Amino acid sequence: MVTLIIGKKGSGKTKKLIQLANEAVAASVGNVVVIEKGAKLTYDITHKARLIDTDQYLVSGYSMLFGFVSGICAGNYDVTDILIDSTFKICPEGAEGLEDFLAKLHNLSETAETNIILLISAAEEDLPANISAVCERL
Repeated sequence: MVTLIIGKKGSGKTKKLIQLANEAVAASVGNVVVIEKGAKLTYDITHKARLIDTDQYLVSGYSMLFGFVSGICAGNYDVTDILIDSTFKICPEGAEGLEDFLAKLHNLSETAETNIILLISAAEEDLPANISAVCERL
């Protein structure tokens, strides 16, 4: 399942992501991965989650992020949850290409049996209308 946390800057999205990550770690029988741009969540996320900084791996854009997430799923059969902070900072394309990216992530999440949560910094009306077909919103 793919879930989106949508809101403008300052609306509490990152706090919600931190809460969800820590809850996922407590409930998971596998591994929880948190992907971020920059190492700003180091002290907020429990050490039991795998925290990955995309800057260290030069990940930029939807294609690279999808490949990165696919690689995480392929290399670790026991990843139950992947949470992605600052999606538009990692993918400077913004709303353009988001719909295709979410459709691919939806298929990956079902195949890998992994919950994927993305944080999107944008107003709801600035996003493609069709994204509701492949994901839930928090």
